[in-house]
Amino acid sequence: MTQRRSLILGAAALPLAAPAIAQGRPLRIIVPFPPGGAVDILGRVLAERLPAALGTPVVVENRGGAGGLIGADALAKGDRDGTMIGLISVTTLCAFPFMTSRLPFNPRTDLAPVTQITDGALLCVVNAEKARREGWSDFRRLVTWSRANPEQVKMGSSGTGTTSHINIEAINAEAGAKILHVPYRGGGPAITDLLAGTIDMMFDVMPALMPHVTAGRFLPLAVSSAARLSILPDVPGMADFADLGLGRHDVVTWNAVMAPGGTPPEHIQRLHAAIRAVGAQSEFVERLKPLGYGTVVSPTPAALTALIERDTPNWQRLVQLSGARLE
Repeated sequence: MTQRRSLILGAAALPLAAPAIAQGRPLRIIVPFPPGGAVDILGRVLAERLPAALGTPVVVENRGGAGGLIGADALAKGDRDGTMIGLISVTTLCAFPFMTSRLPFNPRTDLAPVTQITDGALLCVVNAEKARREGWSDFRRLVTWSRANPEQVKMGSSGTGTTSHINIEAINAEAGAKILHVPYRGGGPAITDLLAGTIDMMFDVMPALMPHVTAGRFLPLAVSSAARLSILPDVPGMADFADLGLGRHDVVTWNAVMAPGGTPPEHIQRLHAAIRAVGAQSEFVERLKPLGYGTVVSPTPAALTALIERDTPNWQRLVQLSGARLE
């Protein structure tokens, strides 16, 4: 896999014939993780800019828990009048159906695609003080150390079944690593514990991690994509660790804007046009770029449907390899 380049599509004029969103009620953005994590940051940046494009207030609602499942379920059961959207991850859409037979909703029918909004690889960071103490100067040494000290390296994630969880379990299986997964109710609490040294590492999306990398509190060791990222050219990709058994490892995550299933097409089109307008703003793109998020806006809602179909087989393979389950 090569790093996906950001695709910024030109802003389309909002359809004049589209109905106003439910009598001026605010648009609610469901963020299925607690405040402070990467998806929360994305939601708030989007919420800053959507009011001008939609002509209505926008509020963010955090519904964290179960690796994003609680928030996604709230969205699936939410208002179908164009006043509710959510930031839903690739794992919810493409991986969750293979981790349990008891999902409280059907991602294919109970969520309506609006547009992809970002993509990006996961970044592996370790607590810098712990890394100096244990000699984890690079990812290869971390994996080797974990093999000799099973489950002594503790990796925090934003929850069971998230991309971070699937990624690290696949690495354990492919490289023979013995890293212990510690799930949290969102990326923010995990970052807090990584700063404190309660856990040792994270393998997560970059927006919430990069400020601590810049400050020297976290040491970056690798990215989850096969190729290196242009924003971090000195940080190895998984292709650099083929000798560890990671030559095929290539995990790229993305987030999509979804609405409750059954939202009328005219509302979907209006929301898509507004988000497309925001995605074309250089200020929005530049706000996310230093944090490792590429801005990718689907040309149509149907294009997001096609992306979900295309990516599902790879996530099914990763789930089977990792053994990750939602209890």
